[in-house]
Amino acid sequence: MYVFVPVLLAASLLAQTEARPGRFVVEHPTLHNLGFEWKIEGDANRNARVGVRYRAAGETAWKTAQPLLRIGGERPHRERESMTYTVPHGFAGSIFGLKPGTAYECEFTMADPDGVSGSAVERVRVATRTEPRPYRGGRVLHVYPADHVGPKIEPSYIGLKAAYYGEGRGDWTAVRMTKAQPGDTILVHAGLYRPERYNYVDPLSAPFTGSWSLSLKGTAERPITIQGAGDGEAIFDGGGNARLFDMMASAHHIIEGLTFRNTEIAIFAGEKEVLGASHLTVRQCRFEDVGTGVWTESADSRDFLISDNLFLGREDQMRLIGWNQAGQRTAGIYPSHQLRSFFAVKVYGPGHVIAHNAVAYFHDGICISTYGPPEADPERQASSIDIYNNDIHLSNDDFIEADGGVHNIRVYHNRGVNAAHNGYSAQPVFGGPVYFLRNLAYQIPAGGALKFNASPAGIIAYHNTFIAEQAAGEPYYNAHFRNNLFLGRDTPNKGIMVWAHASSDFSSDYNGFRPNRGVKEQYTWQGPGAAKQSFATLEEVRRATGAESHGIELDYDIFEKLGAPDANRRYQVYHSPDLNFGLRAGGRAVDAAEPLVNINDGFSGKAPDLGALELGQPLPHYGPRWITWAPFYR
Repeated sequence: MYVFVPVLLAASLLAQTEARPGRFVVEHPTLHNLGFEWKIEGDANRNARVGVRYRAAGETAWKTAQPLLRIGGERPHRERESMTYTVPHGFAGSIFGLKPGTAYECEFTMADPDGVSGSAVERVRVATRTEPRPYRGGRVLHVYPADHVGPKIEPSYIGLKAAYYGEGRGDWTAVRMTKAQPGDTILVHAGLYRPERYNYVDPLSAPFTGSWSLSLKGTAERPITIQGAGDGEAIFDGGGNARLFDMMASAHHIIEGLTFRNTEIAIFAGEKEVLGASHLTVRQCRFEDVGTGVWTESADSRDFLISDNLFLGREDQMRLIGWNQAGQRTAGIYPSHQLRSFFAVKVYGPGHVIAHNAVAYFHDGICISTYGPPEADPERQASSIDIYNNDIHLSNDDFIEADGGVHNIRVYHNRGVNAAHNGYSAQPVFGGPVYFLRNLAYQIPAGGALKFNASPAGIIAYHNTFIAEQAAGEPYYNAHFRNNLFLGRDTPNKGIMVWAHASSDFSSDYNGFRPNRGVKEQYTWQGPGAAKQSFATLEEVRRATGAESHGIELDYDIFEKLGAPDANRRYQVYHSPDLNFGLRAGGRAVDAAEPLVNINDGFSGKAPDLGALELGQPLPHYGPRWITWAPFYR
């Protein structure tokens, strides 16, 4: 009987190390990207890999994408809320840079030196989304303010409620006899729509709350559209109320060309464990004097498009004031900002796109809900979310928070100037990957470029330009840094880079660093379960850890014309039109990056350039595409 023991032991070890593919998940498509997850068992030594290739339907040539990221076993946690989570084993990742409304064939091949038990290849056909547009074959309903004088286009209504649900005031507002139908377009004509909420028979039909509950259902082919008529500004003024548009339970709505102001929550679209909204488009709107712009906390919310809007909060426009916890020493002569405006956009659920918005004077700019550990159903997770080409000015905490994201959170081509605490946050991410790609950050006096608290898992940071130090918080899992620029501001007693790895899955190379003058401990390294080590030079980091074998130290002369923020003026507000992040031809950052398929294809020169902007290529368009936006515009 003993002769079989080695054989049985070998079989047991093989069962632990060979990869056993499980459920393959196609996440909600967005306009330009696709996300995927592949569950596995086995692969205890984590040496399995998944290669990815794709092509537009009907084409013959395949293109290669980034391999999926191996995830699983990481433990994001936060003690204050007693929150712990263990990431399930598998792979996840995205295909970038696709055309909207296009079908793609995608192929995934799993390989493992120890063998693959089961089907090693998955092939799927997936179409990217198209941007929702009003239905042109439906009714057109015309809405006018209560004080309108002059001719009207029929059918006409006084106030939004009458067109959306039908007439009814006071106790009769709940009667809905002539509801809008899928495919209807409600044109809101110029004027002020401010409910007299203490007026029992208010002609705008929003008694007591001053809110409109909009919960009807359009369809993908026939959305319900509420749109400015184009004859002047259509202003919805909440009169200081709590919620202006409550869109929980709505489906397939387009809100376009309207102004929202003087309310705590302009558009509320979902409450956790209650109800959410689906396929909500908010486009080319102006939000001013609001506490928040668009907000959902519900896992039932999905497939929003929030694009080309202007969000203006109530925070101080002249000073960059952070926040402080009670009982702690203040951060300077200003004790704390008041939180008069929380965030411009916050979402949860799959498939959201938040793009080309301008955001200024909020606590945070754009956020994923800090929902806590995700639910098991992929349809109820924050996954496949795109946040790109947004222009964020003066946040009293962070520019963009991916906190609460689960898989394929894509944060790219954003510009952030003036954040009191941190630039881009993952606090935490529950498996990832969260992609931080080609983002800009300038003037972050208190914290660092990237905030990695609560032990996030699955971080990919490629091609960012951060005029800020990287001051990591708690150790993080499965983080990979490539082709970034980290430039210090000569902050006293602060090094330029901290790596804090909680597991053996990590990598860092081809990054450029500008150390702070007068600081001895420029680089801090913490390996999994090990004590921190500090180094004065990048060469010392290389010798001790093996990281950054191609990394370089550089200075501000890599730019055409860009200097550091004044480290002694923490409240100073800078403006993006005054900042030129373009690289100087012949500088050390040019041709110094690693080629990364599906990330920096089409680069100029011998190799890609470090940072967010490739020399000789057009600059990204940050912010709305329909107005001229400058961050000091009010």
